[in-house]
Amino acid sequence: MTEDNEQLLKQFFSETAQQTIADDGFTERVMQRLPLRANWFVRLWDGLCLLVAAILFIVYDGWQLLADHVVGLFYSLIATSPTQIFLTVAALVFGLLFVGVGELLYAESVRRPWLR
Repeated sequence: MTEDNEQLLKQFFSETAQQTIADDGFTERVMQRLPLRANWFVRLWDGLCLLVAAILFIVYDGWQLLADHVVGLFYSLIATSPTQIFLTVAALVFGLLFVGVGELLYAESVRRPWLR
């Protein structure tokens, strides 16, 4: 029963995926205009967030806080067992890999909008 449904769905979508609707280039024009209109707002928002982050970093003496945390991290790494260090590093690497793959997928979806 499930295989029959899957076969019917595959047949339906393979037939409809090959159809094109003549719209005299309307879709292409819309897709070209959309990112341009939203792009300025995204850049403005990114700039404002970066400015606020920089101001807060300076106001709250970010370099000193960062140095204190790094020193504390090294002292705690020295005091812990090698197994715990390995697990921490593995978790960090996995997290960075997860974020990196997400960024690559996002970049591909922006570059190729039909992948969304």
